[in-house]
Amino acid sequence: MADPALAQQLQACLTAYSMDRTPDPEVERAAVTATLDLLKGAAPGKSVEVRIPPYAAIQAVEGVNHRRGTPAAVVECDAPTWLRLVTGALTWPDAIASGRLRASGERSDLSAYLPLA
Repeated sequence: MADPALAQQLQACLTAYSMDRTPDPEVERAAVTATLDLLKGAAPGKSVEVRIPPYAAIQAVEGVNHRRGTPAAVVECDAPTWLRLVTGALTWPDAIASGRLRASGERSDLSAYLPLA
């Protein structure tokens, strides 16, 4: 990974998750926002809204731009699920099957872009 700070944040979060603990919220927030920025770089566009509450939401993936109202394509999960996905600790199919990840609409399958880090 090119960014040592992000690598440390991800490791701190994954370690906390593995011990059934909650990581420092600021570290978790920083890891989520940094990895969402990586996704925007890997999949530029505005056709899919990716939501990681309570930390952030972005629009990514080429296609029809979403401007107002409910987006046609939405991906949503919690921070632990997202950070496990971006690091490869969890696969897209497993996250969907477990109900930890919700993805709906055209282009909402982000598995081609994951893992990111």
